[in-house]
Amino acid sequence: MRKGILTTYETLLPLTERTPRLSLCEGNTPLVSLKRLGRELGVDLYGKFDGLNPTGSFKDRGMVLAVSKAVEEGAKALICASTGNTSASAAAYGAVAGIPCYVLLPAGKVALGKLAQALIYGAKVIAVRGNFDSALEMARQASAERGLAMVNSVNPYRLYGQRSASWEICDELGAAPDWIVLPVGNAGNISAYCAGLEQYKELSRISRLPRLVGVQAEGAAPMVRGVFVDEPETVATAIRIGHPVSADKARRAVELTGGEFLAVSDDEILQAQKRLASQEGLFAEPASCAPLAGLVR
Repeated sequence: MRKGILTTYETLLPLTERTPRLSLCEGNTPLVSLKRLGRELGVDLYGKFDGLNPTGSFKDRGMVLAVSKAVEEGAKALICASTGNTSASAAAYGAVAGIPCYVLLPAGKVALGKLAQALIYGAKVIAVRGNFDSALEMARQASAERGLAMVNSVNPYRLYGQRSASWEICDELGAAPDWIVLPVGNAGNISAYCAGLEQYKELSRISRLPRLVGVQAEGAAPMVRGVFVDEPETVATAIRIGHPVSADKARRAVELTGGEFLAVSDDEILQAQKRLASQEGLFAEPASCAPLAGLVR
C-alpha cells in the first residue's frame, strides 16, 4: 500500500506521538526522464511529476504536515490565502482532519479549476479585492484575531513537509543532481528544497548540494529585479506574486548553492508548456513550465 510522507519520512520530520498521521498518500511521485528534450538541450533531464499528488500540486507535501500539526495543537479551523493550488490542498486536508477551512482568493485572478476544487472539498471561499499579497495580509489578520491556523508558507511546517520532494529526487537518483530548476512565486518551494538538501548532506545521504535555479515570469519577478512588484501580472497564475513571503530564504538558497534567478516571458512559458506536452506527453500548468522555459533560455 502506498504511504504518505509522514510515514515514509517519519524520522526526518518534526513529528511527536501526539501528531496525527493524516494522509492522502501524498508524495512518492515519479521522476520522469525527459529524453527528447534532454537530447535537444544536451543534458540528462528529469521532471519531478508532482502533479500526481492528491490535489494536483506539490503543496500537498507541506499541507499534510501543517494541518497535522495544527490538529495536534488544537486548531479548530484553517485559513489561507491562495492563487489556486494552496486553496485546493488546504481544503482537502481540512476535510481529512474534519475541521473547516477558510480560503481568501484575489477576485478574478485564480484558475477556475482550482477554485472548483476548493469549493467541492468544502472550503469557505472568500473573494477579496486586490492581488494575492492583499489576500495574504487579510488572512494573517484573521488568523491573529480569530485564532485560525494559518497554513500558508509562512507556516514553517509547510516548508518542512515540502523538503520531501528533494529527498525523493536524491533517493531515486542515488545522489544529488547537478542542478535543480524550480518555478518561484511565493519562494517557499525553492527554500524548502534547499533546506531538505542541507539536511540530507548533514546526514551524509548526499555528498554535495546541487545548484538551485529559480525561474519567475517577467511580469512577476521580484527575486530577479531585487524589489517587490506591487501589481504582478502573468499567465502563470500560480506564480503571480509580487511580495514573496520566503524571499530571504530563497535568496539564501540560491547564494548558498551557487545558483541564480531568471525571468522568462509569458510567451516563453506557453511555448515550454506546448513543447513539454508535444515532445514528452506531459501536460503541466504554465507555472510548472517556467523552469523548462528558463532552461531553454
